[in-house]
Amino acid sequence: MKLLIADDHPIFRTGLKDILLSSFKKMDLIECVNGAQAIEKIKSLKPDIAILDINMPELNGLEVAKIVLKENLKTKVIILTMYRDREMIKKAMEVGAFGYILKDFAADEIIECIEKVKLNEKYIGPELQTFYQEIGHEDLKKKELNQLIKNLSQAELKTLKLVSQNKSTKEIAELLFLSEKTIENYRSKICQKLMLPPRNNSLLLWTSENKELLNSINEF
Repeated sequence: MKLLIADDHPIFRTGLKDILLSSFKKMDLIECVNGAQAIEKIKSLKPDIAILDINMPELNGLEVAKIVLKENLKTKVIILTMYRDREMIKKAMEVGAFGYILKDFAADEIIECIEKVKLNEKYIGPELQTFYQEIGHEDLKKKELNQLIKNLSQAELKTLKLVSQNKSTKEIAELLFLSEKTIENYRSKICQKLMLPPRNNSLLLWTSENKELLNSINEF
């Protein structure tokens, strides 16, 4: 196995190196002190796994992981960091990280993480599982909503986006050069397709709760 470590703290890097060398007898170990060096070595030496800190000079660990994902490099990324917040875990998953471990627990978890990642399995530290599950539920909900939105016609999607901008039926009708009755019909059909309850404000509430998702969707 060929493994890369990228961390700009020499003491931590040395400690991690000792743990890995004592656990894996047949291993080529590559050390890097910054993100730019890490991506250079990943491209040239093609390690099986890269263990990356997030905070590094030149390129941070997430930026390195993003390049690995974008260029379809075969190296699997493990993020090893002090960041224990939900948004950072989400960002790591979005750029294709296979593992996410806190430095506080590295000595206990890194070997298990590597063994999981070698099998193409994800590994998130036990102390972060709640965040990971929440992210999974959000992703599932987003996929379900995307499927519902695909059922909308172009005119209905335009109407929905204008509703999300707090436009009234009259304003939407004027913007789309349609009658108010037509817009009311669109709104009714949208509610049906999104499976919303038939309340006056249900569509407005839905757009408020899903504004980020709507902003990410291009009209077709």
